[in-house]
Amino acid sequence: MAHNDKWIDGEELVQYHEAVKGYLQGDLDEDRFQAIRLQQGVYGQRQEGVHMVRVKLPGGYVSAEQLGVVASLLADYSQDDIASVTTRQDLQLHSIPLADTPQVLEEMAAQGLTSREACGNTVRNITACPLAGVCPAEHTDVQPIVDAVAARFLRHPLTQHLPRKFKMSFSGCESDCAQGLFHDLAVVATRRDGGFGYKVLAAGGLGHKPRPAIVLEEFIQEQELLPVIEAVLALHHRYSDRKRRARARLKFLLDKLGEEEFVQRYQTELQRTRAAYADESLPPAQWLNARDASVGAAGAPREVLEQKQANLYVFPVSLPLGDLSVPQLRGIAALLLQRGLHDVRVTQDQNLMLLNIPAAELEAVRNELAALGLDSPCVGDDVVACPGTWTCRLGITASRLVCDELSGGVDDLRIRVSGCHNGCAQPYVGDIGLHGEGRRKHGKLIPHYRMHFGGDGRAGGAIAVRGPEVPASRAPEAVRRVKQAFQEVRQGNESFLNWTQRQSADYFQDLLGDLQEIKEADIPNLLKDFGETQDFRVLALGGGECMGAVQETVSANFSEAAHEREYRRVFQLAKKYEQALDCVEAIARLIGHSLLDAVNDPSQPEALDAIAEGLVQAYPDKAYLSESLKGFIHDLAGLQEDFDETAFQRLAEMQDVWVVLAADACRDVDSQLELQAFLPDVDLLAKAV
Repeated sequence: MAHNDKWIDGEELVQYHEAVKGYLQGDLDEDRFQAIRLQQGVYGQRQEGVHMVRVKLPGGYVSAEQLGVVASLLADYSQDDIASVTTRQDLQLHSIPLADTPQVLEEMAAQGLTSREACGNTVRNITACPLAGVCPAEHTDVQPIVDAVAARFLRHPLTQHLPRKFKMSFSGCESDCAQGLFHDLAVVATRRDGGFGYKVLAAGGLGHKPRPAIVLEEFIQEQELLPVIEAVLALHHRYSDRKRRARARLKFLLDKLGEEEFVQRYQTELQRTRAAYADESLPPAQWLNARDASVGAAGAPREVLEQKQANLYVFPVSLPLGDLSVPQLRGIAALLLQRGLHDVRVTQDQNLMLLNIPAAELEAVRNELAALGLDSPCVGDDVVACPGTWTCRLGITASRLVCDELSGGVDDLRIRVSGCHNGCAQPYVGDIGLHGEGRRKHGKLIPHYRMHFGGDGRAGGAIAVRGPEVPASRAPEAVRRVKQAFQEVRQGNESFLNWTQRQSADYFQDLLGDLQEIKEADIPNLLKDFGETQDFRVLALGGGECMGAVQETVSANFSEAAHEREYRRVFQLAKKYEQALDCVEAIARLIGHSLLDAVNDPSQPEALDAIAEGLVQAYPDKAYLSESLKGFIHDLAGLQEDFDETAFQRLAEMQDVWVVLAADACRDVDSQLELQAFLPDVDLLAKAV
């Protein structure tokens, strides 16, 4: 993410500062403040009074200068000396006092870094192949597209109140190093019949009930990419479950509808987005005939790799569990800047890459990294973990601490360990994955790990085979036993994934069955999790914050209405009057539903006249809300019969005034509703009242 003011909004940083102040003084309630805080990427931790700030790095790009800023933020504000690379190519800064978070965000902004929408029900950080722009095998450098998409949907009305989070990935060739298999939307550059374009996957996901994405589009031209992305987002916003948060991801919508109907509804949305953005597109791709189609294993490189740029190299840096200390951050920044270099990438395997290193400098770079306690990856150290019980409110097990006992072995297997089933360490797509659980045996709660085998999110991969659960203290032995079995019975150079898929359904149960057995005499040796001195327990911390604050249907509807308002404008300019009138109707319905929701009216009628009657009962002292809606219904019918440009413009202006009045009415019911970002800028309000 290059230093660019497009990520930054100074006014919202001032508003966040005021919100923190109001919350600390008791003027803003917990639920409302949580929504504001999460929108700015500030998470609560298990520890009282301190928070984690998640820095969004689209495509994993960060500059040497920005690493230096992160080091200063840690030194000045954090109670820990660690920045952590995440599996979504973010940086997380832990243990920052809440009162200091506004200053942290402001100092980040000064260097073009943002945490806006790094959490909550919105488009999360967009991941990409970490070799974008330097890979010898890529069809195109996807980083400019990633930056453009990230900027477009940051603060976008459609994405501020999604039913749940939405994750995207971009890969520059068919290897799909960004792991599109488990994303809500994945874009893969491809070549077909001598021409270049994109394959699009959709509705994949990890966590509860992981499932692979389906191929939504086998091949589209690049000018179709923006309409396709927006159509999938609109599908999620419109149809995903807003009442049951546990089933609000796009993968569950696919399960509910079935693939055929899911695709049909997507195509309906695509018709609108194609029409709306016929003259708009993302930056044009620079298509390339790859110099070398064989660059080793897919994914982030595990050893020094020659770039497509002659005599320049990628130097991968192994970060145990993704951790970087203040001296290491400053040392890496200095190492690069003294050579006039700037580009760094963080990777989904929690490592880091230095780009554009001249061949003559490789040995010196290795020596300088060694002085910082760092080196390139070594065989067996591909071990990834989420924070678990270190900081996460959802953590069940100490996922980081068990990793001290784990290794990928001589086959350099990918080990992925999560502290709960949400799977932030991506255990469902590791060679060997583990996620933490608690199981009661003989009346005692015992920490366990559920095992997963043979997963891979890249091209040709699959969701891992679900294995047995074993007590946490026996998990290292379970991993060792599986590695040994692989060594003994694999066929030739068979991959771990293929070996796993070849095994019978009960193979791993038989292999690890004795590790599952817990006799009463075993209990004292199994009660403690790794690194703990007290017996295991699952703390009730009020739930995690990855899902965001409680969904507000009122705000979500105002968000979608703002999106429809933009469509209304575009269709009007394009003289697509039927579609523009559809937008008027959609806005009326959405805002009408918000007005009814605000007073807890559950009726939610579809017909506009029924909504208008409902408003008479719901707002007896605000008759203009219902009367205006009835006027829109009348005018809309007339325009559908005989369209008139001047009459439509008048209707659109009056509808915008009504939306502002409706927002005021909703805020009269709940004074802490945050709706201003979704309202039109009107100057007719005084005339209307």
